[in-house]
Amino acid sequence: MKLRLLGTALLLTGLLLGGCATPGDQTAAPAAATAAAPTAHVKSLIDKHQLQVVDYDYAKAAIGNGTRGGAKAILVDARPNPKYLSGTIPSSINIPDTQIDKYIGQLDKVAKDKEILVFCGGWECEKSPIVAAHLKGLGFKNVKLYQAGEPEWAAKNYLEIGTPVAKAAFEKHGALFMDARPSGKFMAETIPGALYMNDEELDKLSGRFPADKNTPIITFCAGYECHKSHVVANRLYELGYKKVSVYAGGLPAWKEEKLPTTAGAKKAEPAAPAAKKEVMVDGVKAGVDEGTVDGEWLKALILADKVPANVAIVDVRGAAEFAGGHLKGAINIEAGKMSAAELAGKLPKDKVAIFVCGSGARGMEAVIKLKEGKQDVSKAMYFDANVKCDAKNVCEIKVNEPLG
Repeated sequence: MKLRLLGTALLLTGLLLGGCATPGDQTAAPAAATAAAPTAHVKSLIDKHQLQVVDYDYAKAAIGNGTRGGAKAILVDARPNPKYLSGTIPSSINIPDTQIDKYIGQLDKVAKDKEILVFCGGWECEKSPIVAAHLKGLGFKNVKLYQAGEPEWAAKNYLEIGTPVAKAAFEKHGALFMDARPSGKFMAETIPGALYMNDEELDKLSGRFPADKNTPIITFCAGYECHKSHVVANRLYELGYKKVSVYAGGLPAWKEEKLPTTAGAKKAEPAAPAAKKEVMVDGVKAGVDEGTVDGEWLKALILADKVPANVAIVDVRGAAEFAGGHLKGAINIEAGKMSAAELAGKLPKDKVAIFVCGSGARGMEAVIKLKEGKQDVSKAMYFDANVKCDAKNVCEIKVNEPLG
């Protein structure tokens, strides 16, 4: 369910008056001033609806790798939409307590026993118990409260931001943008001025981190299912950079709003590229970009349940992400944790291995790893597409545009 961005003008006004500070800036609200227990009114709501309250460590474990698909529980921000967009806990969805009917559709396909953590603006905020009670009334059986909510989280960790905040920071030169995607993706198109900071190369690229640890930094990658921006944000936070936030919508959300990218000038050129000869590998149609399968060709076969028997769909994400939903017939091999030789040894023999993930980036890296490790890549390709599957393995597939 696509939600309209509400209250953008109010949000941006607050940003500009605040000097375009990023959500990670805690100077205006010291952690010591944060309440540590609910008010009598909030406590009465918690008791009335028999809601279990969890702490920061529990919430941190629940978000998994920070992506929608990689979270172990569904986090629900009960605050107004402009507040949610200005900074929320990673992986959260927004169901404001005053607009539950408008936003509740996001949970239409969620199993009733799925764990849900609801939060809002802290111990004194009644919004989270109101939304939690409503969810229990709808039959959700595993609803809990992270009542310390956004204020405690913001004092201890990075936040996730929406497009209006990222846009304001870009226009006011208020933050350093870091693109966590692979180099091929970065070179083809990125947010103007973004710094290349692929999560797989952090040790090599860490010299690019700003000397001033008060520098506002916004990391991004290939959308809500891409964990790379969260990896970079975690590393920065661990190194003492506290004004860090993740633009989880990433380049796809940025382009959806028709905001500028480095590919703008290139797209203005009318000359069409020369047609490339169709290449087949054991009956598998290769894509335009090196190492890719033809995305639309594979998508059509997947949707028709006609993937060739000599094709192995290899999901290279982590086990938890895979368990949360995957393409039918896919096998799970977490390529990022293996050497090239180990990965090659795990691949099915006598089949064309097609690597898939949430956005195409980790699939690309798996092919690059094999190639740089001098392994045979003649029957290894990656599916450059955004793939989102629910717990019943019902998937939405959006093929990405070729890089070249």
